[in-house]
Order: sequence, then structure tokens, then C-alpha cells
Amino acid sequence: MNISYNWLKKYVDFDLTPDELAAALTSLGLETGSVEKVETIKGGLAGLVVGKVLTCVEHPDSDHLHVTTVDLGDGVPTQIVCGAPNVAAGQHVVVATVGTKLYDGDKEFAIKKSKIRGVESFGMICAEDEIGVGTSHAGIIELPLDVKPGTPAREYYNVTDDYVLEVDLTPNRIDAASHYGVARDLAAWLNANRGMNVAAHRPDVAAYKSDRPDGAVEVTVENAEACPRYSGVTIRNVKVQESPQWLKDCLSAIGQRPINNIVDITNFILLGLGQPLHCFDLAKVKGDRVVVKTVAEGTKFVTLDGVERTLTGRDLMICNAEEPMCIGGVFGGLDSGVTETTTDIFLESAYFHPTWIRKTARRFGLNTDASFRFERGIDPNETVYNLQAAALMIKELAGGEICGDIVDVKAKDFPRFPVTLEYSYADTLIGKKLGKDTIKGILKSLEIEITAESDEALELLVPTYRVDVQRPCDVVEDVMRVYGYNNVEFDDTVHSSLSYKGETDVKNSLQQLISEQLTAAGFNEIMNNSLTAGAYYADLTTYPEANCVHLLNPLSSDLCVMRQTLLFGGLESIAHNINRRSGNLRMYEFGNVYHFNPEADCTEKVLAAFSEHTALGVWITGNNHDGNWAEAARKSTVFDLKAVVENVFARIGITAKELVMEQISSDIFSAALSISNRGGKHIGCLGIVKRPLLKKLDVAQDVFYAELNWDALVKMTLKKKVTFADLPKTQPVRRDLALLVDAAVTMADIEKVVNSSERKLLRGVSLFDVYEGKNLEAGKKSYAISIILQDDEKTLQDKQIDAVMNKIIANLQKQVGAQLR
Repeated sequence: MNISYNWLKKYVDFDLTPDELAAALTSLGLETGSVEKVETIKGGLAGLVVGKVLTCVEHPDSDHLHVTTVDLGDGVPTQIVCGAPNVAAGQHVVVATVGTKLYDGDKEFAIKKSKIRGVESFGMICAEDEIGVGTSHAGIIELPLDVKPGTPAREYYNVTDDYVLEVDLTPNRIDAASHYGVARDLAAWLNANRGMNVAAHRPDVAAYKSDRPDGAVEVTVENAEACPRYSGVTIRNVKVQESPQWLKDCLSAIGQRPINNIVDITNFILLGLGQPLHCFDLAKVKGDRVVVKTVAEGTKFVTLDGVERTLTGRDLMICNAEEPMCIGGVFGGLDSGVTETTTDIFLESAYFHPTWIRKTARRFGLNTDASFRFERGIDPNETVYNLQAAALMIKELAGGEICGDIVDVKAKDFPRFPVTLEYSYADTLIGKKLGKDTIKGILKSLEIEITAESDEALELLVPTYRVDVQRPCDVVEDVMRVYGYNNVEFDDTVHSSLSYKGETDVKNSLQQLISEQLTAAGFNEIMNNSLTAGAYYADLTTYPEANCVHLLNPLSSDLCVMRQTLLFGGLESIAHNINRRSGNLRMYEFGNVYHFNPEADCTEKVLAAFSEHTALGVWITGNNHDGNWAEAARKSTVFDLKAVVENVFARIGITAKELVMEQISSDIFSAALSISNRGGKHIGCLGIVKRPLLKKLDVAQDVFYAELNWDALVKMTLKKKVTFADLPKTQPVRRDLALLVDAAVTMADIEKVVNSSERKLLRGVSLFDVYEGKNLEAGKKSYAISIILQDDEKTLQDKQIDAVMNKIIANLQKQVGAQLR
């Protein structure tokens, strides 16, 4: 949120520069991203001074221009040619001197010495719109005669620079979502770090009183769960008009557009004190009655943005005697707000249940300033004070009469949070003894009341606006924010304990090992969101939409389910890079994937239907390498990916003999291999991603993808025992075979037959040539394979070799119909 430097000074006295303030807020946990100078009038009226017109005569060569001499306070008359019809001698005017920069929207122009129809002019006498202090261009500005010539226009118009600090709030710090909330923290910091004795202060409401006993609106709260406290006041005979300049400047500085005095006051209270208010036009409150309740399921309601929304039975509505007027705590209705014709208003200040507001806001995809605060929890004990502050401002700026007493419907009391803080606990958690006086001083500055004290502990009551401070550790965190984490020195000793390296540590070590291997091979690691679009899984059988883990309150349709696969996040990253002319990509990601089994029995274990595991995703697309003088460019293929996957297996000690690779059909891949262990457990898959799937993500080039079940691989690795053996005493024997097979037979089929034919002496089988075409029968192809045999202890005899080869050949002929060429 944006914090105005000048506005903040209304609530706490300090002399920090804007940059020093930013550093202080950041140390308090209110990280400040930027500090930007803001001018209420563009250019800040620099170079503009008050002048007195000494003489004014008609221009000798014009019927509408005048030649004037002006006293600018320096004792030297300055000649200026002016075209305004109302210029006259004796006037006090605003003059832009030579070199002054003026602005017309985003355009900038400088005042120069010039000749206008032959007469020299050394400046410009200005109208309101030319310097940004008004909109009139009927003539030049005429100032009171008591304004001294030479007075800077900036001083006369009381133009002050402001600075806007962009503060990033963490989700737990809703108490700081206002200028007063930031002022409270800053006061505590100033006391602890600058030795000051200041406290945040806010407007006094002692002058609040009712002007007449009648005319108040009746309020009924029918749903106290959703609205534990509802306060309101009726004000009649107000005048809706433009806000005063100081109020418009406050709002404009932080990016809030001024609308009218009534609406601007509600925004001022919201951004200044942190209480969302809503103002209803009483002419639209039928029956002079406000009812806080839910309405019938399916009720139609048009919100302020003109959108018709269908309400549920869990949406809290602010209604009149006949119909809904506003979605409570979220968004106003189209016909109930304040307009220029409004004369009577009902002002609402409430505390709504955070969960109700959050769910309603998510259902309708709304995120307003009010819902942002209500769904995180505002202070329920300040609704009346903020109502009084707003009512007094309305009386001051819009007139009107306060009718009757404030209506305050409260379902329960809201006590402060009791916490016991032991000094020893605080010292242990901090790692330093701050001293009792230091801790108590900080707690006092944070408005945390000490109700009882002993040598060992403090009994505390935490203010209700600090919804995130309800445990001793929360109090210690608050103390440290103010004291400063940088003020805790490192100890000279290191306290640690030995721990057993468990499965998780091995998993992380192996993950680091493979990350280093892939990175060294030219891959980049990516990290994508675990939330993804449910539309990706529509019409898929490999990853059915029914198996998605859906979010109850998704932020958007693009982040509505937990991912079942890493594939789509990687494709989004590929599309992002290709669109930026980086199409040769090699990427990998370690991440969790999630699965829901709708048929699971959850009677004994509620979460039995849900599962997750860590997966490794690998993507290759584009060229394997670019061309150069030595060799031409080569496109990546699925075999490059297969080699990478096999290297991963080898690096963690899993051999090819422990795995089974089978060709499969899939609605994800146009060609793919399924990988499993010898026990039949699925380990992963790799293949060529289908073009229609790529087209959905605007990827127009081939993508090769592999996904491995990393948890399963780690378990396989943990089961392996490290063994060693002497190096073989003999040389391996190679035999080549040229096989004629049907075109449908794959190398995987041949490998499977060869591996099952001989287990003791077989060391490897590889393909070194494939031929299809001339001199072969139609529907046939030729594979040339090498078979490596070896006995580690003795040299193989021809008889042994022939026996093994004959068995392999016979099995190939029988199982895949191979013929020797």
C-alpha cells in the first residue's frame, strides 16, 4: 500500500527524511519498495513569483495585446507582453519568469525571452489553468493587493512536496494497512532506537454529539455470526460537493481519485485509520430500515460496476426493508451509493467475520480495499470511534445534522488477547538478553498492556487490532521488530547436535547430485507454480480431470487445481522463452505433483483419497547445437532426451537391467516409452509431446519431455547395496547380427528378447544401423545390432559363444519373426 509522508505526520511527530523513514519501516517488517516524490501541482510552481503591474499600454501593432511593466520585487521593472483582456495597471499577478517550466498535461514548455510583434517580452503573466491552480482561462489571476511583489507563488499557494512510500504488507500485518497503523509502529521504533518519547495520536472525537433525537434509521442484524458488530449513524441535510484541496491532495498523493466530499471522507478514514466505511443514500433505503442478513439462494444483484451477480445463501447482504443494497464488506450496489443529489445519508461502520468476507470475495472474483481489510481482520473495538470521526468530518465539510444516537449492534464483547511471556523464553528465542526494562519499554510503545509482573514473566493483554499476536513467540517477534534484528550480535560459539542422515537427507543429496549433472549438461533449472489451470486436464485420459485436486477458493481459473504433472508448467516456460526469441531450450524441474482418487475409501482416513510425490521433469526443444564453421546445426531428437534420462539412472546407480522400457500410446505423446522396474512399478515416461497439446500453449516446435517419479527412484537407490568386484581378466567378445524384421518391430522388442535369452554372459546389446527401402520386401526393415559377451574369469570358447548366439537367434526368430540376412 502507499503511505504519504505528509499524511503520516498527522499521526506521529518525527523528523526523519523520507529515505530514513523507508529504512525504519523496512526494519520494522514493513518493507518499503520505493520512495517517490509527489507534487500537488506539477512543477511545484518553481520560477513563478508575484508581481505588481506598474504600467499597461496597448501594443502598437495589435488590437488585443498589451505591453506591461511589472515589479517582480527586485526593484527593476520587467517588460512583459500580455494578451489577457483583464490585465491592468496596479494589479498583483502571478508571473512566470524567463526559464520557468510550465506544463500542459504531459507536455512541458519553457518561458523564453521573445519578441511578440516586434516588442520584447521577458516572461508571462499567468492564468489559473496555465500554472495548475485552477481551470479558468478567462483571464489572468488577480491576487489580493497585500501580497508582496517577489513572493514565490509556491509560498502564496502553500504548495508543499510530498513523498509516497510503497510499503509491502505481509498477510499478518493488516493492522498496518493505514497511516495510523504505520504511525503506531513508527512511534515504537522512534522510542526504542532514537530515544524519543512519542506516541501515535489520532483525531479527537470528544466534540461528537447528536443534533436531534429523531430521524435515525432502524438497524436489525439477523446474522450475528457473519456480522458480530454493526455500527451506524444517520446524517441528514448534507451537501454533496467537491472536497477541499487538502483532502484531495491527501488522496491524490497515494493514487486515490477524489470523487466528492462524502465519498472522500470515507476513503480518508479507510486509508488514514484503517476502518472501511460504507455510505448509503437514505432516499434509496426503503422503509428507513437497514437489515444485515443473507438472502435466498439464486437472488440476482447488480453491483456498483454494473455486473449482475447471482448470490448464494452464504453471502452477507446489507438490505433495506425490501431488497439488498450492498454485498457486506465487499462491494456496493449500483443504486444505493451517494450521488450529487443526495441530501440524507446512513453511514455504516462494521466488523464482519473474516471467513465470510473472504469466501464471498473469492466467489465473485472481487478484491476491494474493504474486503482486503475485512477478510484479514480489523479491530472490532474501533467501529464506533471511526464512525464518530467520519461524522464530525462530514459535518465540517458537508454540513448536516446527526440524527439520534449511534446504532451499535454487538453480538459479543471482544476482549484483548492474554499472553504470558517468560523472560527466559524471550532470551532463548532471541539469542540475546535484552534486559527487562528494554522489553517492557518496547511492549509499552506497542500498546501491549502489562497486567502483572514477576521476576520470571509478564502477563500481557494484546490489543485487538493485532490479530496476529496471540502467542509468546508472536510477542517476541514484535519486540524484535522494534529492537532490530541487526542489533542481535553473533555469538562466538556454535551450538549444534549430531543427527542421523535419514531418507529425506539422501533424497535431497541425490536431487542436488542430479541437478549438478543436468546443469553441467547445459540444462537450466526452472520452478513453476504448483497451482495450474484445470482446463489443461480437460479431455485427457493420462491425467483425467477427475483426478485433479481442486481448490475450494481459487484465485482464478488459471490457478484452480493442483498440478498432476510438471508438463504444463514447463510448456508455459517454453512458450515464454520462444516468444522472446530463445527457442533452443534444455530445462528440468524437481517439484511435487498431486493426485485425487475419487474412488478411495475415506471412512477411516479422511485424506486417503489424496496423494503427492516428487517428480523430475526434463524438457528439450529446438536445436541440439547451432551451426558453425566446423559442423551444421542439428535439431534435438527424442533420442537426445532418452540419453539424458539414461544418464540420470546411471548417476544414481540404477542399471538398464533393473528397468523395463516399453513403447506406449498416450494422449500426451505422439510417441512414447513407459519406464518401470522389474517388479512392474511405474517409474516414468518419455516421448514427443503431441502437436495439438503444444498448440494450446502457442508452441509451434517439437518438444521432447520426460517425467520420472523421483520418490520411486530414491527408494530404488536406497535398496541398492554398494558392491565391488575385481576387474575382468578377459576381453569381451562382440558378435554382429543383421536382422530382417517387420516394420512394426522396434528395437525395444529386440532388446527385450536378447536380454531374456542370456543373463550370465551378456554385457550389452546396441543398434548401429537401420535400413528401409530398396531391395527389401514391402513392410520390412533391417536392423544391424551388436551383442557383447564376456566371462570375467576365463576366455570364452567358440563353442560357448555359438551356443549363446544360436539361442538368441532362435528366440528372435520365434518371438519377433526375425530373419538373418
